[in-house]
Amino acid sequence: MHRINWINAIAAGVAGTILFDIVGLVTGAGWWDIPALLGEKTGLGIVYGVFGHFGNGALLAVLYAGIAPSLWGPAWIRPFLFITVQTIVLVWLFMFPLVGAGVAGLNVGIDMAIGSLVRHWIYVIPFIFLINKDIFPKEGK
Repeated sequence: MHRINWINAIAAGVAGTILFDIVGLVTGAGWWDIPALLGEKTGLGIVYGVFGHFGNGALLAVLYAGIAPSLWGPAWIRPFLFITVQTIVLVWLFMFPLVGAGVAGLNVGIDMAIGSLVRHWIYVIPFIFLINKDIFPKEGK
């Protein structure tokens, strides 16, 4: 039976969220652009936005840790498969239209769709080292 290593999963989610934010800063989206948006849209401010953003990052990592053995492919590709589906379904088809950016953010521009996917791919890199090592010890990374 597969058991989730909660500490590694949460650490992977937090580390991935930090990487996600660094890529946002480097690419010009700004530092904590997502927490600011969450705080603004909920009316609860930046502190709520930061906790919501990092909480979501940790939650996604825990979800991945739970379903990773059921995903297709070698261990290193599974986080990318998971996050690509999550980005398309929850970000492109739900969140972007919800904030007025249109499907995949195309009302803002194609760079919104590409940038969100790249940021999420960077986000899952810690999953390979912190989560997969517990689930797929024979395959390594």
